[in-house]
Amino acid sequence: MVDQKKAKSAKEPAKSAKAEKPAKTEKPAKASGGPDSKQASKAERAAKAGAPATAKAVRPARPKEKPRLALHYAKTVVPAMMEKFKYKSIMQAPRFQKIVLNMGVGEATQDAKLLDAAMNELGQIAGQKPVLRRAKKAISNFKLREGVGVGCSVTLRGARMFEFLDRLVTVATPRIRDFRGLNPRSFDGRGNYTMGLTEQIIFPEINYDKVGKIRGMDVTIVTSASTDEEGRELLRLMNMPFRQQR
Repeated sequence: MVDQKKAKSAKEPAKSAKAEKPAKTEKPAKASGGPDSKQASKAERAAKAGAPATAKAVRPARPKEKPRLALHYAKTVVPAMMEKFKYKSIMQAPRFQKIVLNMGVGEATQDAKLLDAAMNELGQIAGQKPVLRRAKKAISNFKLREGVGVGCSVTLRGARMFEFLDRLVTVATPRIRDFRGLNPRSFDGRGNYTMGLTEQIIFPEINYDKVGKIRGMDVTIVTSASTDEEGRELLRLMNMPFRQQR
């Protein structure tokens, strides 16, 4: 019994010695992988390599210049319209709301490639991707099924609208065969003007050598004018080449 007590007393100081061991020091937490830590690591690498850490310079956006016809409308057309029609406010002057280009491709029911070519050409003319137009109902006499693509159209607003109108007036219409002026009576009674073009090659964006087929289009100029007289005067001041009425 005495020997067992001695053995126990010898083990107890060994246990206390184990308990008195110093606690382990905690390791510092790793930096999170956020953008700040990445930038800091890049700066540290650059400093070690001896190169200065430079941030990417952000280029300021260039201010967009207004189209030529938009400036002409604001500086010349609006004052002239106010003087002729005696508007009391500048907001009463007619404005251009949109221009709609529509190209019908009836042969697309037999050959879908014709529709792809028409959409490509209309996109080049307008500078904007056109929208596919599908048949709303089936007509057996024309071998037309519902939902089949039969044309394409595009709606222009803002700066693109004025740019297209500028090209239409100054470049495209003078290239029409035997051109003697546009019909000044093609208004709908609400100041909106519609004209038909028989050839898409009058636009300089179309390469004549790559054209598979000559096709026309309809151009509708939508304005806020309340009468045809106001709409006609608005387009005339925008240099639209109307035919002289007899």
